Amino acid sequence: MQDLLNVFKALSEETRLRILKLLEKGELCVCDIVTALGIVQPKVSFHLNALKEAGFLKDRKQGRWIHYRLDDSDFFRRSLLLSVFERIPAEVVVEDRKRLEAFLQDKPSRDNVVPLPDKKRCAGRCK
Repeated sequence: MQDLLNVFKALSEETRLRILKLLEKGELCVCDIVTALGIVQPKVSFHLNALKEAGFLKDRKQGRWIHYRLDDSDFFRRSLLLSVFERIPAEVVVEDRKRLEAFLQDKPSRDNVVPLPDKKRCAGRCK
């Protein structure tokens, strides 16, 4: 019974529905979601945790970053999400998607990351 309560509690908050709608298009890093929603990281993490505990999300860690995606392994939750997505008007997440797309366009690719100098190698001369 508690599992069912967690599922519906997770779906009863607008921010969580916006997060789910963003993740409908694929995996996102926490920083991507923060930018898209325009709210602070601790608040986003709180909502992501609630969705994960309810069984809607899977996560993976890559370095310091955590990436989230929809967990479609449970038929009940998957069909519930499809019904929810169908009922969320597109205009509700238009601004979220615009912010996300702008951020992703400006986000440096992992191939362009410049490594920090090795402080051992430069004997403390690096700043």
